[in-house]
Amino acid sequence: MVEATTDKTFETDTAKGVTLTDFWATWCGPCRMQSPVVEQLAGEMGDKVTFNKMDVDANPETASNFGIMSIPTLLVKKNGEVVDTLVGYHSKEQIMKTLDQYVEA
Repeated sequence: MVEATTDKTFETDTAKGVTLTDFWATWCGPCRMQSPVVEQLAGEMGDKVTFNKMDVDANPETASNFGIMSIPTLLVKKNGEVVDTLVGYHSKEQIMKTLDQYVEA
């Protein structure tokens, strides 16, 4: 399941393990295409990766702190540290390949 995160909860929500945060907005067409892909991955990899989403219009502070200028942006963190950033629409296979690098076998 993909949980919503906010400026207030982001650091806590992404502090442990491997996390993927989908930065999006309701008016963003590519974001609406990316969202079901992230949901699908959450169903398949939810035991290894924590999936979050953040509406950049409602939570501009975090997006600004990470220099996110384009959406969708997928931010991958491991134990609280940013390890990868995917900008624009990405296929399920591309995202899975990226996440697999950071998940312990």
